Amino acid sequence: MKNLTPYLLLGVVLVACNKQRVQDQKAQEIIKKCVEMHGGTHYQNFDVSFDFRKYSVGIQHNGTQFRYECSTQDSLKNTIKDVLTNTTFERTINGKKQELSAKDTDKYRESVNSVAYFALLPFKLTEPAVNLQYVGSTAIEGQNYDKIKVWFEAEGGGKDHEDIFCYWINQQTHTLDYLAYANGGPRFRKATKRTTVAGVVFQDYENYEILDKSAATSDYDQAFVKGKAKLLSIIEQSNYANRGKQ
Repeated sequence: MKNLTPYLLLGVVLVACNKQRVQDQKAQEIIKKCVEMHGGTHYQNFDVSFDFRKYSVGIQHNGTQFRYECSTQDSLKNTIKDVLTNTTFERTINGKKQELSAKDTDKYRESVNSVAYFALLPFKLTEPAVNLQYVGSTAIEGQNYDKIKVWFEAEGGGKDHEDIFCYWINQQTHTLDYLAYANGGPRFRKATKRTTVAGVVFQDYENYEILDKSAATSDYDQAFVKGKAKLLSIIEQSNYANRGKQ
């Protein structure tokens, strides 16, 4: 899908790693508190829709079952809809199911999954394929943060499983305020507007390019603080609706 490259980076991170699973209790506790602040048990059962760029997105959780939808219209006004569940993926055009190659199925499935993945942070960091490691504390814009390094296991990981990601969790509010990754270019995101729908917190971001190409992913915050970052784009979601509201 066009313009979804940043979202693919972590979504495709969901298939293949040789690294030993890291069980870092401190990191797990920090992420646990963060998830509680962003929605907690509300993540288990909710049904929300929103707009992202030219796409209409639907995210539904029912216990351990999920359904992620992403739809748009092409230049000929055809409605293209992709639906991903725990066990299936389907693309329809104007309601008609499409026969897809394995390559296209993987590509479209990862596109949908990655949009949902970023929208559902930090909840997605509790999945079995995720390795968490506490790598220290830092200060950004007058606030203190815990740094959590993240990578992924082979089973349930992704095509970019060897990539390293980093998340900055506010020590006082326990919110996810910044995140970073290197694949596709060194990127550092700052959470801006927060919107709560069905008890779940969704975030917009400022998306920065890190100009210091020698910096480690976990040190992108220091490059940002020192002014060695350039604002590339604003990542926004809008028109939220609670579809599960009775």
